[in-house]
Amino acid sequence: MTEQDSQDGKDQVAGKQGDRDEDEFLPRRELLDQIDAAIEAGDAQRLNELLEPMHAADIADIIERLTPAERRGFLQLYSGEIDGEILSEIDESIREEVLEQLPREVLAEAVREMDSDDVVDLIEDLDEPEREEILAALDDSDRVAVQQSLAYPEYSAGRLMQSEVVTAPEHWTVGEAIDFLRSEEWLPEQFYHIILVDPRRHPIGYVTLGRLLAARRDVLLRDLTEDSFRTISAFAEEGDVAYAFNQYHLISAPVVDADDRLVGVITIDDAMAVLDEEHEEDILRLAGVGDESSLSDTVPQTVRQRVPWLATNILTALAAASVIAIFEDEIAKLVALAVLMPIVASMGGNAGTQTLTVVVRGLATRDLTSSNTMRVIRRETIVGLLNGAIFGLIMGIVTWLWFGDPGLSMVIGMAMIINLFVAAFAGILVPLALNRLGADPALASGTFVTMVTDVVGFFAFLGLAALVLL
Repeated sequence: MTEQDSQDGKDQVAGKQGDRDEDEFLPRRELLDQIDAAIEAGDAQRLNELLEPMHAADIADIIERLTPAERRGFLQLYSGEIDGEILSEIDESIREEVLEQLPREVLAEAVREMDSDDVVDLIEDLDEPEREEILAALDDSDRVAVQQSLAYPEYSAGRLMQSEVVTAPEHWTVGEAIDFLRSEEWLPEQFYHIILVDPRRHPIGYVTLGRLLAARRDVLLRDLTEDSFRTISAFAEEGDVAYAFNQYHLISAPVVDADDRLVGVITIDDAMAVLDEEHEEDILRLAGVGDESSLSDTVPQTVRQRVPWLATNILTALAAASVIAIFEDEIAKLVALAVLMPIVASMGGNAGTQTLTVVVRGLATRDLTSSNTMRVIRRETIVGLLNGAIFGLIMGIVTWLWFGDPGLSMVIGMAMIINLFVAAFAGILVPLALNRLGADPALASGTFVTMVTDVVGFFAFLGLAALVLL
């Protein structure tokens, strides 16, 4: 083969590879542009070609990023391909809108493909007529399982579990269990353990599929049980469920009713989804934009979510402004005070937010408990004092060089120490107090901490200036 032939062969292979990359692995921006073009042109065939190799979660992301008008066009072209896996991935903020636009036969087929926990998640926020329509599409056994889950409190393990559970008597051997698994057609699409139960259906242990397949056929299942076994009450809060999975490295866990009878199982994907949702809610609440904000929200929805927190913020801002008003005459005599006082308040706000974030995270992960609260308070207040001294000295030097007034330098340095100390104190006490009162510390802590640091910062700086300089 000549060098030219070799190069031609490489070019041909590269060309084929390039064609495949272009068709199946387009850059995300280019892919989205082509999907938009297919929707605008009403080209169902091209849309199907673009979406065919994509994962259900990625298709759900595309549906979420579309405007309501684009979403209607998308569903008209692609509704026949919507299945249970895609529906379960769609964000709940637009899920009802999508369900309303799907043909009834497509929706019925999609929900029949879903596990019971996914069906519960799909319909629990729907109005009664829509809920009944979806329930009517299920087989009798699936409908009963979903209705039983819906009977448990919202945000409980009973709502999170799936009823499809693989169980076996503890006296079975490995061979009997394997023969059972091979002969049954109703098995869940994904499961990780065989749960061992007694004659009263009380779970007493579980065996991983890996240990099952690695053992001899004559070994008893009860000799292969895992030490990680623990049950979860169907009435436990889903946040406690996520904590248990994360803390004890669980893959799945059986769910029991008030009589300790097995009613379902929770798998790690559902538990981690809860953990992710809780972290997202905390971030949104700390920012004061509501715990259900989404990029797909409409303008009226976004306004309704944000107005209450902005209204609360303006009240706290008025409290800080009233402190400034007390020292109106002092500010008029020394304009430098007006220049420097935002620095003191801003530094206090940032320091308070740092402490607040650490404390809220500690409460969420349960690392901050009654046994270590005093140690954390001491640490944060000492850190506040040291940071106050460091930045008080820096601002004192800057102020001296800027305004040439040693008295003003001393005032801002002292005010910085006071405010950063108070910021650290408020940053830990405010969320702890809210948590003790049963309120979500992520929900309102930021507003109150900012109010404290603004009020104290202005009062300390302007009060000291009134005493020392005027």
